[in-house]
Amino acid sequence: MDRRKLPLLAAAGCALGLVAVAIVGLSSDAGHARDVALLRGFSALDQSRFSSEIRTVARAPDPLPYAIFGLLCIAVALQRRRPWRALTVGVLLVATGLTTQALKHLLAEPRFAAFLGHWGQIEPASWPSGHSTAAMTLALCAVLVSPPAVRPVTALVGGAFAIGVGYATLALTWHYPSDVVGGFLVAGLWVSLAVAVLQRVEPVGAESARSLPWEPLAVLGGLGAVVAAIVVGAEAQAIAGYAQDRTTVVAGALAIAMLALALVATVSVATTGAARRARA
Repeated sequence: MDRRKLPLLAAAGCALGLVAVAIVGLSSDAGHARDVALLRGFSALDQSRFSSEIRTVARAPDPLPYAIFGLLCIAVALQRRRPWRALTVGVLLVATGLTTQALKHLLAEPRFAAFLGHWGQIEPASWPSGHSTAAMTLALCAVLVSPPAVRPVTALVGGAFAIGVGYATLALTWHYPSDVVGGFLVAGLWVSLAVAVLQRVEPVGAESARSLPWEPLAVLGGLGAVVAAIVVGAEAQAIAGYAQDRTTVVAGALAIAMLALALVATVSVATTGAARRARA
């Protein structure tokens, strides 16, 4: 496949995914039932041995650390003499957040989960998740500005960070799983479009440094996603009373992890060729 088509295909996939997740998560009774079952499983983590770590991870994309990490990405781009990428990161840090907030208010929908009780319900304006959007935006921006030699590792670490934040917001019952997926897709849509633009505006020539091989890192990332899903499922046993419930939790956790890894991998592959436009 022509690498220049990849970001536009990724953007189209994210846009379609957003529509599908909104319909299933906000308008479908069956989709909401799955959302609740998965959320109930994740909520057991907040009563587990990981409780304090979960709260720390969930706060990682709060406004102050978000701004600090974002400025660090801009600084890396400028240090590498990539002004277009520095400008792009600045735009992305604002645009993804504004998009999420706009969608929250436009699509606010009361959703009820009986196990949360009358006073513990998630607020109607919760789709997509702002924390998940911020975490994935930071992860993808880090991939965007990192040197080719370490870009696969950056993608792996960034994906793990986004997964951790998504899981943490679910464990704390701040959001439904569809909110987390929606947040990831908002970030993926904007960054994919940004990479498509960079392919056309950055100077020809550019990144000659050899990158690490993808194959072992892809295997490692996949194994990490499976392990994370199994850990979530194991901790969820306390309240997921039936095998089918635990299967839902593990499958949902794995799906969230694989989406995050797919997004960072796609941006990494597309970004590597962003500055290698064909000469007219």
